[in-house]
Amino acid sequence: MPLYHKLGEIPHKRHTVFRKPNGDFYYEQLFGTIGFDGMSTNSYHEHRPTQVKEIRKQYSVAPKIAKANNIQSYRLRGFQVPPTPDYLESRKTVLMNSDMAIVLAAPTDKTQDYFYKNTDSDELIFIHKGTGTLRTMLGNLDFKYGDYLLVPRGIIYKIDFDTEDNRLFIVESHRPIYTPKRYRNWFGQLLEHSPFCERDIRRPEVLETYNEKGDFVIKVKKQSEIFEMVYATHPFDVIGYDGYNFPYAFSIHDFEPITGSIHQPPPVHQTFESDAFVVCSFVPRMYDYHPDAIPAPYNHSNIDSDEVLYYVDGDFMSRNDIAPGHISLHPAGIPHGPHPGTMEKSIGKARTEELAVMVDTFKPLMVTEEAMKIADEKYYQSWLD
Repeated sequence: MPLYHKLGEIPHKRHTVFRKPNGDFYYEQLFGTIGFDGMSTNSYHEHRPTQVKEIRKQYSVAPKIAKANNIQSYRLRGFQVPPTPDYLESRKTVLMNSDMAIVLAAPTDKTQDYFYKNTDSDELIFIHKGTGTLRTMLGNLDFKYGDYLLVPRGIIYKIDFDTEDNRLFIVESHRPIYTPKRYRNWFGQLLEHSPFCERDIRRPEVLETYNEKGDFVIKVKKQSEIFEMVYATHPFDVIGYDGYNFPYAFSIHDFEPITGSIHQPPPVHQTFESDAFVVCSFVPRMYDYHPDAIPAPYNHSNIDSDEVLYYVDGDFMSRNDIAPGHISLHPAGIPHGPHPGTMEKSIGKARTEELAVMVDTFKPLMVTEEAMKIADEKYYQSWLD
Protein backbone atom coordinates (compact mmCIF):
# COMPACT_ATOMS: atom_id res chain seq x y z
CA MET A 1 0.00 0.00 0.00
CA PRO A 2 1.74 3.27 -1.07
CA LEU A 3 0.85 5.07 2.17
CA TYR A 4 3.37 6.38 4.69
CA HIS A 5 2.90 5.43 8.35
CA LYS A 6 4.90 6.15 11.51
CA LEU A 7 4.34 4.64 14.94
CA GLY A 8 6.35 4.81 18.16
CA GLU A 9 9.83 6.30 18.56
CA ILE A 10 12.35 6.58 15.71
CA PRO A 11 15.62 8.52 15.23
CA HIS A 12 15.84 11.64 13.08
CA LYS A 13 17.82 9.84 10.33
CA ARG A 14 17.91 6.28 9.04
CA HIS A 15 20.97 4.13 9.76
CA THR A 16 22.20 6.39 12.56
CA VAL A 17 22.86 5.79 16.26
CA PHE A 18 19.65 5.41 18.28
CA ARG A 19 20.22 5.01 22.02
CA LYS A 20 17.97 3.89 24.85
CA PRO A 21 17.61 6.15 27.93
CA ASN A 22 20.31 4.07 29.69
CA GLY A 23 22.76 4.55 26.80
CA ASP A 24 22.37 1.11 25.21
CA PHE A 25 21.49 0.78 21.52
CA TYR A 26 18.22 0.09 19.77
CA TYR A 27 18.70 -2.19 16.74
CA GLU A 28 17.47 -1.16 13.31
CA GLN A 29 15.91 -3.56 10.80
CA LEU A 30 15.01 -2.78 7.19
CA PHE A 31 11.83 -4.72 6.44
CA GLY A 32 11.37 -4.59 2.67
CA THR A 33 10.15 -6.33 -0.44
CA ILE A 34 11.41 -6.96 -4.00
CA GLY A 35 15.02 -6.66 -2.96
CA PHE A 36 15.61 -3.01 -2.10
CA ASP A 37 13.19 -1.81 -4.78
CA GLY A 38 9.76 -2.43 -3.22
CA MET A 39 7.92 -0.89 -0.30
CA SER A 40 9.82 -1.05 2.97
CA THR A 41 9.74 -0.12 6.63
CA ASN A 42 12.55 0.69 9.07
CA SER A 43 11.86 -0.74 12.52
CA TYR A 44 13.82 -0.30 15.75
CA HIS A 45 14.12 -3.17 18.25
CA GLU A 46 14.97 -3.57 21.91
CA HIS A 47 17.15 -6.56 20.93
CA ARG A 48 18.83 -7.83 17.77
CA PRO A 49 16.01 -9.47 15.73
CA THR A 50 18.37 -12.23 14.59
CA GLN A 51 18.66 -14.38 17.72
CA VAL A 52 17.42 -17.93 17.03
CA LYS A 53 18.07 -20.42 19.85
CA GLU A 54 16.64 -23.60 18.34
CA ILE A 55 14.82 -25.14 15.38
CA ARG A 56 12.61 -27.83 16.87
CA LYS A 57 10.46 -29.18 14.02
CA GLN A 58 10.04 -29.10 10.29
CA TYR A 59 6.93 -30.53 8.66
CA SER A 60 5.01 -30.21 5.41
CA VAL A 61 1.70 -28.37 5.07
CA ALA A 62 1.60 -28.77 1.28
CA PRO A 63 -1.97 -29.34 0.07
CA LYS A 64 -2.81 -32.64 -1.63
CA ILE A 65 -4.10 -32.10 -5.15
CA ALA A 66 -7.23 -33.93 -6.31
CA LYS A 67 -7.51 -32.35 -9.78
CA ALA A 68 -4.41 -30.71 -11.25
CA ASN A 69 -6.04 -29.96 -14.61
CA ASN A 70 -9.64 -28.93 -14.15
CA ILE A 71 -12.38 -27.60 -16.42
CA GLN A 72 -15.38 -28.47 -14.23
CA SER A 73 -17.36 -25.80 -12.41
CA TYR A 74 -17.76 -26.51 -8.71
CA ARG A 75 -19.68 -25.22 -5.75
CA LEU A 76 -17.87 -25.64 -2.42
CA ARG A 77 -19.85 -25.45 0.82
CA GLY A 78 -17.33 -23.51 2.86
CA PHE A 79 -19.10 -23.70 6.19
CA GLN A 80 -18.74 -27.50 6.04
CA VAL A 81 -15.03 -27.06 6.81
CA PRO A 82 -15.01 -28.33 10.41
CA PRO A 83 -14.11 -25.97 13.25
CA THR A 84 -10.60 -26.71 14.55
CA PRO A 85 -9.06 -25.31 17.75
CA ASP A 86 -5.60 -24.32 16.48
CA TYR A 87 -5.35 -21.38 14.05
CA LEU A 88 -2.77 -22.92 11.70
CA GLU A 89 -4.29 -26.39 11.78
CA SER A 90 -7.70 -24.91 10.95
CA ARG A 91 -6.45 -23.51 7.64
CA LYS A 92 -7.56 -25.72 4.73
CA THR A 93 -6.34 -24.92 1.23
CA VAL A 94 -9.13 -25.59 -1.28
CA LEU A 95 -7.79 -24.05 -4.51
CA MET A 96 -4.26 -23.15 -5.58
CA ASN A 97 -1.78 -22.54 -8.38
CA SER A 98 1.90 -21.61 -8.47
CA ASP A 99 1.08 -17.95 -7.64
CA MET A 100 -1.45 -18.19 -4.85
CA ALA A 101 -3.75 -20.28 -2.68
CA ILE A 102 -7.31 -19.89 -1.43
CA VAL A 103 -7.76 -21.07 2.14
CA LEU A 104 -10.74 -21.55 4.46
CA ALA A 105 -10.38 -21.58 8.23
CA ALA A 106 -12.65 -21.98 11.26
CA PRO A 107 -10.39 -21.65 14.33
CA THR A 108 -12.02 -21.95 17.76
CA ASP A 109 -9.13 -21.22 20.11
CA LYS A 110 -9.28 -17.60 21.24
CA THR A 111 -5.47 -17.30 21.14
CA GLN A 112 -2.37 -19.36 20.40
CA ASP A 113 0.76 -20.04 22.43
CA TYR A 114 2.98 -19.30 19.42
CA PHE A 115 3.60 -16.58 16.85
CA TYR A 116 3.35 -17.07 13.08
CA LYS A 117 5.29 -15.79 10.09
CA ASN A 118 4.57 -16.56 6.43
CA THR A 119 7.79 -15.92 4.51
CA ASP A 120 6.34 -17.01 1.16
CA SER A 121 3.16 -15.01 0.85
CA ASP A 122 1.25 -11.88 1.56
CA GLU A 123 -1.95 -12.90 3.36
CA LEU A 124 -5.31 -11.28 2.69
CA ILE A 125 -7.62 -12.47 5.49
CA PHE A 126 -11.34 -11.77 5.05
CA ILE A 127 -13.35 -11.93 8.28
CA HIS A 128 -16.68 -13.64 7.60
CA LYS A 129 -17.42 -14.45 11.24
CA GLY A 130 -15.69 -13.31 14.39
CA THR A 131 -14.18 -10.29 16.09
CA GLY A 132 -10.83 -9.80 17.74
CA THR A 133 -7.37 -8.30 17.38
CA LEU A 134 -4.63 -8.94 14.85
CA ARG A 135 -1.45 -8.51 16.90
CA THR A 136 1.76 -7.95 14.93
CA MET A 137 5.36 -6.87 15.36
CA LEU A 138 4.34 -3.54 13.73
CA GLY A 139 1.23 -2.89 15.79
CA ASN A 140 -2.31 -4.10 16.33
CA LEU A 141 -5.56 -3.94 14.37
CA ASP A 142 -9.01 -4.65 15.77
CA PHE A 143 -11.24 -6.53 13.32
CA LYS A 144 -14.87 -7.49 12.84
CA TYR A 145 -17.27 -8.95 10.26
CA GLY A 146 -16.47 -7.74 6.75
CA ASP A 147 -12.87 -6.68 7.34
CA TYR A 148 -10.01 -7.46 5.01
CA LEU A 149 -6.71 -7.79 6.91
CA LEU A 150 -3.64 -7.38 4.68
CA VAL A 151 -0.58 -8.97 6.30
CA PRO A 152 2.59 -8.53 4.19
CA ARG A 153 4.94 -11.51 3.96
CA GLY A 154 7.44 -11.76 6.78
CA ILE A 155 5.26 -10.01 9.36
CA ILE A 156 5.28 -11.88 12.69
CA TYR A 157 1.74 -12.04 14.03
CA LYS A 158 -0.87 -13.83 16.08
CA ILE A 159 -4.65 -13.45 16.14
CA ASP A 160 -6.69 -13.13 19.33
CA PHE A 161 -10.38 -13.94 18.78
CA ASP A 162 -13.19 -12.80 21.06
CA THR A 163 -15.33 -15.89 20.45
CA GLU A 164 -14.99 -19.49 19.29
CA ASP A 165 -17.25 -19.07 16.22
CA ASN A 166 -14.87 -17.74 13.56
CA ARG A 167 -14.88 -18.13 9.77
CA LEU A 168 -12.05 -16.82 7.59
CA PHE A 169 -11.54 -16.65 3.81
CA ILE A 170 -7.81 -16.28 3.15
CA VAL A 171 -5.83 -15.53 -0.01
CA GLU A 172 -2.12 -16.36 0.17
CA SER A 173 -0.18 -14.59 -2.57
CA HIS A 174 3.39 -15.30 -3.62
CA ARG A 175 3.34 -11.84 -5.24
CA PRO A 176 2.87 -8.58 -3.31
CA ILE A 177 -0.76 -7.45 -3.02
CA TYR A 178 -1.53 -3.82 -3.84
CA THR A 179 -4.46 -1.49 -4.31
CA PRO A 180 -5.50 -1.44 -8.02
CA LYS A 181 -3.35 0.60 -10.41
CA ARG A 182 -6.54 1.64 -12.23
CA TYR A 183 -7.52 3.69 -9.16
CA ARG A 184 -4.13 5.31 -8.42
CA ASN A 185 -2.30 8.25 -9.95
CA TRP A 186 1.39 7.96 -10.77
CA PHE A 187 2.30 9.19 -7.27
CA GLY A 188 0.32 6.28 -5.75
CA GLN A 189 -2.59 8.36 -4.44
CA LEU A 190 -6.08 6.90 -4.85
CA LEU A 191 -7.98 8.93 -7.42
CA GLU A 192 -11.37 10.63 -7.17
CA HIS A 193 -13.16 7.84 -9.05
CA SER A 194 -11.73 5.14 -6.79
CA PRO A 195 -14.40 3.23 -4.82
CA PHE A 196 -12.41 3.84 -1.62
CA CYS A 197 -9.71 6.24 -0.45
CA GLU A 198 -6.86 6.46 2.02
CA ARG A 199 -9.08 7.51 4.93
CA ASP A 200 -10.82 4.11 4.65
CA ILE A 201 -7.53 2.29 5.32
CA ARG A 202 -7.06 1.44 8.99
CA ARG A 203 -3.41 1.43 10.04
CA PRO A 204 -1.96 0.02 13.30
CA GLU A 205 -2.44 2.44 16.19
CA VAL A 206 -1.30 0.37 19.18
CA LEU A 207 2.31 -0.87 19.27
CA GLU A 208 3.01 -3.66 21.78
CA THR A 209 6.63 -3.45 22.92
CA TYR A 210 8.15 -6.17 25.11
CA ASN A 211 11.72 -6.07 26.39
CA GLU A 212 11.88 -9.76 27.29
CA LYS A 213 14.32 -12.63 26.91
CA GLY A 214 13.24 -16.27 27.00
CA ASP A 215 11.95 -18.99 24.68
CA PHE A 216 9.47 -17.61 22.14
CA VAL A 217 8.07 -20.08 19.60
CA ILE A 218 7.55 -18.73 16.07
CA LYS A 219 6.09 -21.02 13.43
CA VAL A 220 7.59 -19.98 10.11
CA LYS A 221 6.08 -21.02 6.79
CA LYS A 222 8.58 -21.43 3.95
CA GLN A 223 8.00 -23.35 0.72
CA SER A 224 4.92 -25.14 2.07
CA GLU A 225 6.68 -26.30 5.23
CA ILE A 226 6.41 -25.11 8.81
CA PHE A 227 9.62 -24.58 10.77
CA GLU A 228 9.11 -24.33 14.52
CA MET A 229 11.78 -21.90 15.67
CA VAL A 230 12.63 -20.64 19.14
CA TYR A 231 13.67 -16.99 19.37
CA ALA A 232 15.71 -15.72 22.29
CA THR A 233 13.73 -12.47 22.63
CA HIS A 234 10.10 -11.48 22.33
CA PRO A 235 9.23 -10.84 18.64
CA PHE A 236 7.13 -7.81 19.61
CA ASP A 237 10.09 -5.73 20.78
CA VAL A 238 9.72 -2.90 18.24
CA ILE A 239 9.96 0.54 19.86
CA GLY A 240 9.01 2.38 16.67
CA TYR A 241 9.00 2.27 12.87
CA ASP A 242 8.17 4.22 9.76
CA GLY A 243 7.69 3.41 6.10
CA TYR A 244 5.23 1.88 3.65
CA ASN A 245 5.31 -1.84 4.47
CA PHE A 246 2.94 -2.69 7.34
CA PRO A 247 -0.32 -4.55 7.99
CA TYR A 248 -3.58 -2.72 7.48
CA ALA A 249 -7.34 -3.28 7.48
CA PHE A 250 -10.10 -2.29 5.08
CA SER A 251 -13.80 -3.02 5.55
CA ILE A 252 -15.83 -4.33 2.63
CA HIS A 253 -18.62 -2.12 4.02
CA ASP A 254 -16.50 0.95 3.15
CA PHE A 255 -16.32 -0.04 -0.54
CA GLU A 256 -18.41 2.44 -2.57
CA PRO A 257 -20.01 0.66 -5.56
CA ILE A 258 -19.76 2.07 -9.07
CA THR A 259 -23.04 1.79 -11.00
CA GLY A 260 -24.31 2.79 -14.42
CA SER A 261 -27.35 2.86 -16.66
CA ILE A 262 -26.42 -0.61 -17.97
CA HIS A 263 -24.55 -3.49 -16.36
CA GLN A 264 -20.99 -2.60 -15.36
CA PRO A 265 -18.08 -5.03 -15.96
CA PRO A 266 -16.43 -6.80 -12.98
CA PRO A 267 -13.33 -4.52 -12.86
CA VAL A 268 -15.45 -1.75 -11.28
CA HIS A 269 -15.58 -3.96 -8.18
CA GLN A 270 -11.80 -4.37 -7.99
CA THR A 271 -10.33 -3.91 -4.49
CA PHE A 272 -6.86 -5.51 -4.53
CA GLU A 273 -4.48 -6.85 -7.16
CA SER A 274 -1.20 -8.60 -7.76
CA ASP A 275 0.37 -9.39 -11.12
CA ALA A 276 -1.19 -12.88 -10.85
CA PHE A 277 -4.80 -12.23 -9.75
CA VAL A 278 -7.35 -9.59 -8.74
CA VAL A 279 -9.75 -9.40 -5.79
CA CYS A 280 -13.16 -7.73 -6.15
CA SER A 281 -15.86 -6.76 -3.63
CA PHE A 282 -19.54 -7.08 -4.49
CA VAL A 283 -21.56 -4.92 -2.10
CA PRO A 284 -25.17 -3.70 -1.77
CA ARG A 285 -25.88 -1.23 -4.57
CA MET A 286 -28.50 0.27 -6.84
CA TYR A 287 -29.15 -1.68 -10.03
CA ASP A 288 -28.72 -0.35 -13.54
CA TYR A 289 -31.17 2.42 -14.36
CA HIS A 290 -31.65 2.17 -18.15
CA PRO A 291 -35.36 1.36 -18.72
CA ASP A 292 -34.42 -1.82 -20.60
CA ALA A 293 -31.44 -2.79 -18.42
CA ILE A 294 -30.82 -6.42 -17.43
CA PRO A 295 -29.27 -6.20 -13.96
CA ALA A 296 -28.11 -9.84 -13.90
CA PRO A 297 -24.61 -10.32 -15.33
CA TYR A 298 -24.41 -11.35 -18.96
CA ASN A 299 -23.01 -14.72 -20.02
CA HIS A 300 -19.27 -14.47 -20.45
CA SER A 301 -16.41 -16.78 -21.34
CA ASN A 302 -13.58 -17.35 -18.90
CA ILE A 303 -10.79 -17.52 -21.45
CA ASP A 304 -7.94 -15.90 -19.55
CA SER A 305 -8.78 -16.57 -15.92
CA ASP A 306 -10.42 -18.83 -13.36
CA GLU A 307 -13.19 -17.09 -11.41
CA VAL A 308 -13.79 -17.79 -7.72
CA LEU A 309 -16.72 -16.17 -5.93
CA TYR A 310 -17.04 -16.40 -2.15
CA TYR A 311 -20.59 -15.66 -1.02
CA VAL A 312 -20.76 -13.70 2.23
CA ASP A 313 -24.33 -12.57 2.75
CA GLY A 314 -27.51 -11.32 1.11
CA ASP A 315 -29.52 -12.36 -1.96
CA PHE A 316 -27.33 -13.51 -4.85
CA MET A 317 -29.57 -12.70 -7.78
CA SER A 318 -27.53 -14.51 -10.46
CA ARG A 319 -27.31 -17.90 -8.71
CA ASN A 320 -29.75 -20.55 -7.55
CA ASP A 321 -29.37 -22.35 -4.23
CA ILE A 322 -26.44 -20.27 -2.95
CA ALA A 323 -25.86 -19.60 0.75
CA PRO A 324 -23.28 -17.75 2.87
CA GLY A 325 -19.93 -19.52 2.90
CA HIS A 326 -20.42 -21.12 -0.50
CA ILE A 327 -17.68 -20.80 -3.11
CA SER A 328 -18.27 -21.07 -6.85
CA LEU A 329 -15.38 -22.01 -9.13
CA HIS A 330 -15.83 -21.21 -12.82
CA PRO A 331 -12.64 -22.31 -14.62
CA ALA A 332 -11.10 -20.84 -17.74
CA GLY A 333 -12.09 -22.39 -21.04
CA ILE A 334 -15.88 -22.47 -20.71
CA PRO A 335 -18.58 -19.77 -20.53
CA HIS A 336 -20.78 -19.17 -17.51
CA GLY A 337 -23.53 -16.77 -16.54
CA PRO A 338 -26.72 -16.44 -14.53
CA HIS A 339 -28.63 -19.59 -13.68
CA PRO A 340 -31.90 -20.30 -15.56
CA GLY A 341 -34.63 -17.87 -14.57
CA THR A 342 -32.42 -15.46 -12.65
CA MET A 343 -31.88 -13.12 -15.62
CA GLU A 344 -35.63 -12.77 -16.09
CA LYS A 345 -36.22 -12.27 -12.36
CA SER A 346 -33.67 -9.44 -12.20
CA ILE A 347 -35.42 -7.24 -14.78
CA GLY A 348 -37.10 -4.27 -13.14
CA LYS A 349 -35.39 -4.76 -9.77
CA ALA A 350 -34.03 -1.57 -8.22
CA ARG A 351 -31.39 -2.83 -5.82
CA THR A 352 -29.30 -5.81 -4.72
CA GLU A 353 -28.21 -6.59 -1.17
CA GLU A 354 -25.53 -9.15 -2.10
CA LEU A 355 -22.15 -9.25 -0.38
CA ALA A 356 -19.36 -11.35 -1.90
CA VAL A 357 -15.60 -11.53 -2.53
CA MET A 358 -14.35 -12.52 -5.99
CA VAL A 359 -10.87 -13.73 -6.93
CA ASP A 360 -9.89 -13.99 -10.61
CA THR A 361 -6.60 -15.80 -11.24
CA PHE A 362 -4.55 -15.60 -14.41
CA LYS A 363 -3.29 -19.18 -14.09
CA PRO A 364 -5.60 -22.20 -13.76
CA LEU A 365 -6.45 -23.32 -10.25
CA MET A 366 -5.90 -26.84 -9.00
CA VAL A 367 -8.60 -28.41 -6.84
CA THR A 368 -7.39 -29.95 -3.58
CA GLU A 369 -8.56 -32.98 -1.65
CA GLU A 370 -9.87 -30.63 1.04
CA ALA A 371 -12.05 -28.94 -1.60
CA MET A 372 -13.50 -32.25 -2.76
CA LYS A 373 -14.68 -32.99 0.80
CA ILE A 374 -17.09 -30.03 0.56
CA ALA A 375 -17.76 -30.03 -3.20
CA ASP A 376 -21.07 -30.20 -5.04
CA GLU A 377 -19.94 -32.25 -8.03
CA LYS A 378 -23.21 -31.70 -9.91
CA TYR A 379 -23.00 -27.89 -9.79
CA TYR A 380 -21.73 -27.76 -13.38
CA GLN A 381 -25.17 -29.04 -14.51
CA SER A 382 -27.02 -26.17 -12.81
CA TRP A 383 -27.31 -24.20 -16.06
CA LEU A 384 -29.47 -26.87 -17.72
CA ASP A 385 -33.09 -25.94 -18.42
